[in-house]
Amino acid sequence: MDAQGQRLYDAVVGPQSRTLVGLQGPSGIWLHSPRLGELQRAVNQYLRFDTALGRRLTELAILVAARELDSQFEWTAHEPAALIEGLEQTIIDVVKRRRPLAGLPAKEAAIVGFGRELFRRRKVQSQTFARAVELFGRQGVVELVALMGNYAATALVFRAVDQQVHPGRKPLLPIPR
Repeated sequence: MDAQGQRLYDAVVGPQSRTLVGLQGPSGIWLHSPRLGELQRAVNQYLRFDTALGRRLTELAILVAARELDSQFEWTAHEPAALIEGLEQTIIDVVKRRRPLAGLPAKEAAIVGFGRELFRRRKVQSQTFARAVELFGRQGVVELVALMGNYAATALVFRAVDQQVHPGRKPLLPIPR
C-alpha cells in the first residue's frame, strides 16, 4: 500500500472512523483507488453528518436511494442507523414496502416523494422542487440531491463488484428474485 492508501486505511479503521461497516463496504473498495477514496470519504462524511437536513432526515434520504435502487447492502447497513437517529419504523416501512405517503409528516413525505420522482422519472416536478425548497431551503435541497446521488453511486459500485451482505447479517430489504 502506498502512503495515500495507508492514510485511507488508517482513517477507516481508526478510532475516529464513523463508518458503519469498516472495510467491508465502500471504504474497502476505495482502497483500490486511494486518491478517489479519500475524496469520496470526505464527501460522504459531510453528506452523512453535516448537511442542513440533520441526521434523522439524512438517514431517511439514504434509505430512499437504497430502496429505489434495491441496494441490499446499503439498506441493511442504514436501516439500523436510521432507527438509532430516531427515524420511526413506520416511516422506514413506507419506504421499504413502497407504500403511499399519506399520513407521513411533511418533511418526511417531501424527501420520500422527491427521491421517488428523481429515481423513477429521472426528474423532479416543479411543484415537488418548490415544496422541498420551502421545507429545506436551497442549500438543503442541493444537499438532498447530492446525498441521494452519492448513495446511488455507491449502489452502482456495489453492483459492479457484487457486494453481498456480510455473512451472519440478515438482509433487511425485501427484493423480489
